[in-house]
Amino acid sequence: MDAIRIRGIRAFGRHGSDPGERELRQLIEIDAMVEIDLRPAAGDDLAQTLDYASLRASLVRVVATTSYALLERLGADLLDVLCADPRVVRAEVTLSKPGILDGATPSVTLRRTNSRGESA
Repeated sequence: MDAIRIRGIRAFGRHGSDPGERELRQLIEIDAMVEIDLRPAAGDDLAQTLDYASLRASLVRVVATTSYALLERLGADLLDVLCADPRVVRAEVTLSKPGILDGATPSVTLRRTNSRGESA
């Protein structure tokens, strides 16, 4: 299966379980991947694939407009965005919070098969 990846998305939101973490916006780094049949895009028509800029903007909007204790919960919302297009077969998202553990960067990776997908 073909894949589209967008790495290094930077978004700011109020997410975290420790006291004070949701008082100020923090950097969340996102790596996203969707599996999709890209053969139709060989015709060089944007409508036959996913618009990377729109997808990125949607992910950033979710981070900025929600507030959760856990990255796992935020990741579930981001997977919903990635799987909104029925052409997406599977999706993966990795969320990282750099600089919060004395130089260590925690991250979570979630993967889903799209229940709305064309091959589901």
